[in-house]
Amino acid sequence: MKVFILCGGYGTRLDHEGKIKAKPMVEIGSKPLLMHLIENFNSQGFNEFVLCSGFNSKSILDYFLIKNRKNISLLKKKKNLIKFNYNKKKINITIDIVFTGINSGTGGRLLIANKILNFNKDFIMTYGDGLSNVDINKLVKFHYKNKAKITLTAVRPKQRYGVLKIKNNFVKYFDNSNKKIDVFINGGFFVISKDCLKRIKNSSIYWEKEPMSFFLKKRKLFAFKHHGFWKSLDTLKDKNEFQEIINSKKIPWKM
Repeated sequence: MKVFILCGGYGTRLDHEGKIKAKPMVEIGSKPLLMHLIENFNSQGFNEFVLCSGFNSKSILDYFLIKNRKNISLLKKKKNLIKFNYNKKKINITIDIVFTGINSGTGGRLLIANKILNFNKDFIMTYGDGLSNVDINKLVKFHYKNKAKITLTAVRPKQRYGVLKIKNNFVKYFDNSNKKIDVFINGGFFVISKDCLKRIKNSSIYWEKEPMSFFLKKRKLFAFKHHGFWKSLDTLKDKNEFQEIINSKKIPWKM
């Protein structure tokens, strides 16, 4: 099953580094977050990747085609698509880098990439700025067992102080105890049935809006609850926290 990784967004809250490279190319330790993500999938048996690029796609191309040119074998090169084999140490994978536009929505990127690749199978998709130790094979089994059209991985947000409940502009409840909140959020790591792409009408569509809302109403959108590690890279603070994790040498997203 191919793994599509959305790599086209802006890293506007990552200070200087977010302006000069694609967000998934921000380095965590000695390598980009994107490589940590790919290696995690590969360790679970997945070896075909589609990188849906956009903003500063050159930083992704330069990483593979220049910095790691000794480790790749070019398989195809045409407008908006470069396909190659990447072989380094224990990793032997195939990567398609598809340029999906600067301002495309997340759904639009999937639509464009699938059209360019002429791909018509079920697939896995995730965002290029998050790491987790979710068991992808269990996720896939859950998807087919429930006859879902879309399965997302539901994760718990980081514990926060100062949780408010508001009604008619009045604060009805305030909790500053930093207790666990019984709330799940969309953590990415989707399994998507091929016919879901029909709900993406154009490149400006966001996957999280019209397509997911449609299958929610059809009761075909399922959540795979993950209680383990999950963290996204949104701010400079997140990057520093990732770096602290790397420095501790206990890598919680590794399976």
